[in-house]
Parts: sequence; structure tokens; C-alpha cells
Amino acid sequence: MIDEIAARLNRSPEFVERMISWTEIPRNGTTSRRHLTPRQRRVLDLRAEGRSHSEIADRFRKGEAYIRQVEGLAHFKESQRLLTRD
Repeated sequence: MIDEIAARLNRSPEFVERMISWTEIPRNGTTSRRHLTPRQRRVLDLRAEGRSHSEIADRFRKGEAYIRQVEGLAHFKESQRLLTRD
């Protein structure tokens, strides 16, 4: 089974076994989903400087709707973090 997975992924069986073993590492329950990504932090910083969504979109080579979505998610994450902080 491992050999077949390795062949399909074009990886060695040892690599696949290592990946499987990593899934068994206990997690502490916190995920990076609560933390802002570098892109989200940068978008918030640029917006705080007064940059428009259009300027930021050009800078990241993305659409304005995408930048608005990134900004909205960043604000949501920040509000969730503030509400759950002890």
C-alpha cells in the first residue's frame, strides 16, 4: 500500500511513511488559522496607511474583490482573537 502511494506521488516509500508518522504528532489545539498571515497583516497595514483597495490590488497583482476579502478575513480573525483572549 505504501509503495503504491509513493509511486503515485512520485516519492519514496520512506517519505510517505514519514508523512504518515507526522499525522500522529499530538497538537496543542491552537491552529495558525487564528493568526494573521503575512499577506493579511500587510493588507491591514497598507489600509491603515490610507491606501485604496485598488492600489493594494495592483501591488499584489490581484483583484480588488480579493483584497477586500483578505481584509475582511483579517478583521474577522482579529475580532475572534480579541474575543477569546483571557
